[in-house]
Amino acid sequence: MEQRPVCLSVGGSDSCAGAGIQADLRVFDTLGVQGCSAITALTAQNPKEILYIQASSIAQFEAELQAITSFYDVACIKTGMLYDQAHIGALIPFLGNTPLIVDPVLIASSGKLLFEEKTAKASYQKLLQHSILWTPNLQEATYFLGKEVQDPVETASALVLTYQTPVLLKGGHGQGNILRDIYCDTQGNIEIFEHVKQDISPLNLHGTGCRLASAIAAYYAIDQHLLSAIHQAHDWLQSDL
Repeated sequence: MEQRPVCLSVGGSDSCAGAGIQADLRVFDTLGVQGCSAITALTAQNPKEILYIQASSIAQFEAELQAITSFYDVACIKTGMLYDQAHIGALIPFLGNTPLIVDPVLIASSGKLLFEEKTAKASYQKLLQHSILWTPNLQEATYFLGKEVQDPVETASALVLTYQTPVLLKGGHGQGNILRDIYCDTQGNIEIFEHVKQDISPLNLHGTGCRLASAIAAYYAIDQHLLSAIHQAHDWLQSDL
């Protein structure tokens, strides 16, 4: 049998499996790539709240990364909840030239902070130097720019200018009936992905950002074309809601 492309998800374990590592692995399998995982933290959560978080030890985390990268030719890495600067620091030496998609999971849907606030900007700035795309939502964009989002297109451009990495600004938390995700590359090219917001249950809503980013990683692993991967991931997620 032909070996499927391998995607590595680096992030937190979600006890209800709606987001995090479990959601990523489910997406990878659905879209035809082999999924591997390195876990930064264990969470006790459901779609409404996070009850407890326990960080993985750096030794365990590094051993998982070593086990995967020494055996598999990883086609794409997708990151989610990275927990703290120590875990980001441990991850960076394993990246090599592997395409990296960063979903900067800083704040849970319940509002709980998932990364130490004072160090997040500096830590992510180092990580983004290795990435081909990052996918902040509107709330995360506000944190990374230090100001409220007014115009999403201008915000996407500002994120690229500040962090020098192509961005897909996720607009799922915006007002109105139309969901707009804004893609901007380092040449300033803009593409807007628009969908009518669907009336979906909290169970399906939980983890949509994770699933979008992991779908982009999967499609990129298959055809190595970023914008095509973003288009395909949006189409897939809309059909999966």
